Amino acid sequence: MLCRWIELYPSFLCIYCTGNETIYYLFNLWRCNTISDLMINEQIRDREVRLIGEAGEQLGIILTKDAIKLAKDAELDLVKIAPKAEPPVCKIIDYGKYKYELARREKDAKKKQKVTEVKEIRLSPNIDDNDLNTKVNHARKFLEKGDKVKVTLRFRGREMAHTHSSRIILDNFYKRLEDIAMVDKPAKFEGRSMIMFLTEKR
Repeated sequence: MLCRWIELYPSFLCIYCTGNETIYYLFNLWRCNTISDLMINEQIRDREVRLIGEAGEQLGIILTKDAIKLAKDAELDLVKIAPKAEPPVCKIIDYGKYKYELARREKDAKKKQKVTEVKEIRLSPNIDDNDLNTKVNHARKFLEKGDKVKVTLRFRGREMAHTHSSRIILDNFYKRLEDIAMVDKPAKFEGRSMIMFLTEKR
């Protein structure tokens, strides 16, 4: 709750937390842990760091206090970008701008990630050819979109006595799609159903 409050009302915090070491500490802790656990400015406790300038130039190994002063003189922040290096690597950057760009990159990456859904097609042992073709067409559309298809052949009552002969329905279903589909998981029984998974051919 505190972190969310700080995020929404940072200016309020700056006005009312002067002299309150506890809240100031929590604010620094929040800044550190919220954005990729990066340490900035006075949070950096190393004696010396390898410094990269605002334009990406190598400034060599210098004392951390001097690096912080250079960042403040440029009205920017000193950010530890490679904490495990010896010595740690820090860069002088606009931390607020960096946070924005990082959030934007993460958002763009999520947009590019393709979410594969599993669409179910239900069949019955006494399905006629026209209905089977309709189901096949539905499955084809799902596969063309990149989704997986779960084909469920459901048995009721006395139909369980003819499960072996009914397997041909799943075989026929797959044969009508084998130009674009491949069997991801072969047909097997789960309870009173025989289930097969199809996926788009790569």
